[in-house]
Amino acid sequence: MSVLPAQAAAPPRNGGVLGVVRRRPILSFFVLALAASWLAWIPYILSLHGLGLWDFRFPGDPGGQMLGMLPGAYLGPIGAALFVTAVTDGRAGLRAWARRLWRWRVSWRWYVGILAGVPLAMVVSGLVFSGGEAYLPSTAVLAALVPGLLMQMVTTGLAEEPGWRDFALPRVQRRIGALGAAVLVGVLWGVWHLPLFLTVWGGFPEVPWFRPLTFVAFCVVFSVVMTWVFNRTGQSLPMSMLLHVSINNVASVAWADAFPGMGRDTFQNVLLLAAGVGAVVVLVRSRGDLGYRPERTSDVHGHEPSSVGAATALPREAARLS
Repeated sequence: MSVLPAQAAAPPRNGGVLGVVRRRPILSFFVLALAASWLAWIPYILSLHGLGLWDFRFPGDPGGQMLGMLPGAYLGPIGAALFVTAVTDGRAGLRAWARRLWRWRVSWRWYVGILAGVPLAMVVSGLVFSGGEAYLPSTAVLAALVPGLLMQMVTTGLAEEPGWRDFALPRVQRRIGALGAAVLVGVLWGVWHLPLFLTVWGGFPEVPWFRPLTFVAFCVVFSVVMTWVFNRTGQSLPMSMLLHVSINNVASVAWADAFPGMGRDTFQNVLLLAAGVGAVVVLVRSRGDLGYRPERTSDVHGHEPSSVGAATALPREAARLS
């Protein structure tokens, strides 16, 4: 009796929109992240919080950001990362992507360095632009930094960083290196924010032409610092989130009390200076590679390197400051 040959597995379908996503996952992510957020922000931009073409205000905070802006932020980077990962890498890719969300176990030095270093860098830079004049915020304001940080982690941090750092950065730096990836992700991260300059978030209607450019420049140099932190902590997304939202938290909770009267554009220069100095420091310390070691890094599917020595070196390396 003859035995029929086993039926070959059907080849993956590469046609249509999903086929484009499978062939160009990085490009697909960037396009979807920007498009989804920008479309979702149209009502916010047209409302009285923006251009005023729609006679409506979003309820909640005075700027309407929680209900007007945040949904679009969630829909963009994290939504695009989830969709592209599911299409290209399936369940294994989703598990690897999600695992970095829970990499809290890093050296305590990272927590101290971020939670103390970010405010310190901002204050020192602020003193440069304020002529050395600053004030100690009240006890109530300082106490509000803790709940403010927790809120920022589940809003800004969770909305943005699973996309920019968890999805895009590992893939891009495997192709063009860490520094090139930091610059590319930083540029697109900054551009993603640009429609918000037509709202109260960006100071509309009094928005000088250079404000968006200064903001994008800050995103690029700060992305260099964030890339170094991401790589040196073994791709710990919580550390990237903490670094990101620490700036937002100090800015929104305590900055006006510490530097009363400082204008928005001066504050952007403060951030640009602090991030620029930080970028130079980490570039020099890492000799330009920003802590990226391809042979010691899991691939986008979560597969560990085949070398036992390299695999065991990663946890030790991630546990130390460079």
